[in-house]
Amino acid sequence: MLNKKIIPGLGLSFVVALVSYFLNLFVFKGLGAATIAILLGIILGNVYFKQPVLFAGTAWSEKKLLEFSVMFLGATVTFQTIQKLGWSGISFILLQMVLTIVFVMFIGKKLGFSSKVNALMASGNAVCGSSAIAAVEPVIGAEDKDKRTAITMVNLMGTFLMLLLPVLGTWLLGENDFLRGALIGGTVQSVGQVVASATMVNLGTTTLATLFKIMRIIMLVFVVLYFSYQARQPAGGLKQQAEGHLKIKRQTFLPWYVVGFILFCTLDTLIQFPRFMTEGARFISSWCEFIALAAIGLRLNVVEFIRAGRKLAIYGLAVLIFQVGVALILIRLLLA
Repeated sequence: MLNKKIIPGLGLSFVVALVSYFLNLFVFKGLGAATIAILLGIILGNVYFKQPVLFAGTAWSEKKLLEFSVMFLGATVTFQTIQKLGWSGISFILLQMVLTIVFVMFIGKKLGFSSKVNALMASGNAVCGSSAIAAVEPVIGAEDKDKRTAITMVNLMGTFLMLLLPVLGTWLLGENDFLRGALIGGTVQSVGQVVASATMVNLGTTTLATLFKIMRIIMLVFVVLYFSYQARQPAGGLKQQAEGHLKIKRQTFLPWYVVGFILFCTLDTLIQFPRFMTEGARFISSWCEFIALAAIGLRLNVVEFIRAGRKLAIYGLAVLIFQVGVALILIRLLLA
């Protein structure tokens, strides 16, 4: 049973997510329900819905539903994807992810962002957007405001890439579906944005981009393990600057939903879930994410976000240029 205090905020988050879903279908086609949900939530949360009665429900939706989204995402992927991409495809994804994480951590530090914000931005851009941020957040002890900032920025960046890459990929890589799929699947942030972007090209690109994206999702486990390891280092890494050490929010080595992700992914690999189970898990994961992103938008203080606007804009633009530039270089070296 849900606490009665949660219901108003949860209900509002669900309504915003539902409206966003239909706006994506009939008005802003191709923009993505996730992106619309967070933007609509920001507008409504800063203009109309500031009542304290909503806070408990939006906080619960932001945290718990993203966790469930990560867990059910595991039932939609298998380790067999690795075989389909071949060694060149695997090498491309691994190098792209490692270089993205290193660069995001480096440029974020140079711009003066905290190590925790940088870790969230790195995981979100390197792996799978909001889901990766939600998975990494508890193992580094990040604050909720840091998570909201990173998720909002990563979703905006993903939307930009989603619209840019179908045109840029065709212009620079020609009509090669494999190469265009690698570019989109290897750089765009969320699963939905990858599919929406590749769909603007053709069905072949969509299939290949999805495979590259699934490979990145499988790597989520190792990214969480890496940041968990960094957080436990006494002499640096993701320490709290004010206190000189990190307070881990959870005692477990991995959050329960990352363990669930691994379990579902392993089971799907070994026994091959029926299609209705995979589609059902994808449906649940997507809707948990939509509602959670609506809640994040409702809770985001736009004044605080704008105050960091210039630095965030530079941060985001630098990461975008780096990701796309490195992806194009690696594609030429490894895949072309």
